[in-house]
Amino acid sequence: MSRAFVKENDDDLGAGELPERPVPAHVNYVTTTGLEQLRARARELADQHEQLKAIAADDSEAKRKLREVERDQRYVNAQLERAEPVDASKQPQGEVRFGATVEVEDGDGVIQEFSIVGDDEADVAAGKISWGSPLARSMLGAKTGDVVKWQRPAGVTEVEIVAIRYLGQ
Repeated sequence: MSRAFVKENDDDLGAGELPERPVPAHVNYVTTTGLEQLRARARELADQHEQLKAIAADDSEAKRKLREVERDQRYVNAQLERAEPVDASKQPQGEVRFGATVEVEDGDGVIQEFSIVGDDEADVAAGKISWGSPLARSMLGAKTGDVVKWQRPAGVTEVEIVAIRYLGQ
């Protein structure tokens, strides 16, 4: 009989609708902390996968969640395979590079601090920005006292590099 005349299970509808998480095209630099966070996330997802797999046969919500976990596992595993750890202690200490914590001052005298980290570790609310972000890219290579232009959606802002430190990340 043709598949056109077979009723599909409603639980299977939408199985292919879950979009993949895009893996960035650029290098996946990670701090020591960022690498451990990725590894911990992989372990967490593996545990969730086993739990959901056990109940997914009888539970459509568990099937949906299982597909999400499998998608996230593919992303995290790809990021781990691509991970290039950077030892912050080996960075040129007087220059903004990956792993630096940078204190900047804008034209209004507002001082902010940002740590330049990997994509998966970035958390703007915590002051951690991806090395591929516009602000980080504008600061890379700068030294204390340099003024850099930060292209923002609201326009260009200039910030002065006040301090650069590398912590044991």
